[in-house]
Amino acid sequence: MARKRRRSLGDRIVLLVILAALVWAFAPGVGPDLLGLRSRLGWPPLRSGQALSSLPDSEAARQLRELTVRESVNDPDAPAYDRSAYGQSWADTNHNGCDTRNDILARDLARPTFKPGTHDCVVLSGTLAEPYTGVTIEFQKGEKTSSLVQIDHIVALADAWRSGAWRWDAQRRQEFANDPENLLAVDGQANEDKSASSADQWLPPNRAFRCDYVKRQIAVKSAYGLSVTRAEQDAMAEQLSICSE
Repeated sequence: MARKRRRSLGDRIVLLVILAALVWAFAPGVGPDLLGLRSRLGWPPLRSGQALSSLPDSEAARQLRELTVRESVNDPDAPAYDRSAYGQSWADTNHNGCDTRNDILARDLARPTFKPGTHDCVVLSGTLAEPYTGVTIEFQKGEKTSSLVQIDHIVALADAWRSGAWRWDAQRRQEFANDPENLLAVDGQANEDKSASSADQWLPPNRAFRCDYVKRQIAVKSAYGLSVTRAEQDAMAEQLSICSE
């Protein structure tokens, strides 16, 4: 009888240890949150700055900590945003004879084909492993099909404007608008859904790409000296906290 009670007590201890390990591994706010439940459920809410202060050392974390945090979404001194402030859409800023849209399509599409006689400057077709949705898109240039694949500014132009680009000269704004480090070929509808949103307002539906997306936003804002709002910084830090690196 005593042996049976000891066995029962031992079983309960083992179960409690297993339960504690599961809670530590998966419960948001307790351990590493391996299922990403915090980001899925928004629970428990983090205090502003909490995620940033607890980030392990990394290049993205360092860059994020160094970004200027502005108090309001829109700088009261900034004039109204106008796309024309960034100059010609898809200019040939690298002087290779091709416009930026086709440069990015050629870079991001697998097996691209080109219009004859254009020195490989006009992309006709290719396969896109689309990062925002995680689907595969067969691109075909055409009046009704070209817009199905769009070139997204990872840091949107309007977001950059309110983050400090309104202070730049015209040349720097045009360089930013055509910088390959800030450009991705993506699903047209996803790009339109994102619009000018910052990281606290929109993240890619494809959760597997969210870490890369936020890291690239941080890198671009760092490189160009752009600011973030407190809510944006918190959202970026929270996403980094569930990244593997």
